[in-house]
Amino acid sequence: MAVTEESKLAKKVEEKTDEVKFTDDELKSLGDLQQRYSSISTQFGQIRVRRLLLQQELDALDGAEENLEKEYTNTQQSEQTLVKELNEKYGPGNLDPSTGVFTSTKEQ
Repeated sequence: MAVTEESKLAKKVEEKTDEVKFTDDELKSLGDLQQRYSSISTQFGQIRVRRLLLQQELDALDGAEENLEKEYTNTQQSEQTLVKELNEKYGPGNLDPSTGVFTSTKEQ
């Protein structure tokens, strides 16, 4: 009985140590797959970096736009203040910006 079990064990070990050698074409196909996965992974990384850079640019544009909106609002307030001061000083009228001539529209 010991011999039978020993031979079964030897047979199992033999089965597990059977080696199979892949062909050159199979090895090349496996290498090509590995290369493609590596290339795809690299491209995913490049896309993520590009997205990050674009987001940074968008954030910078948003900041610049916000600053310009504030500057526009401040300019409107300055214009209103200047118009009020000029109306108080000269009264209502029209200004020709190209000549600098003010024409009063005061009712008489």
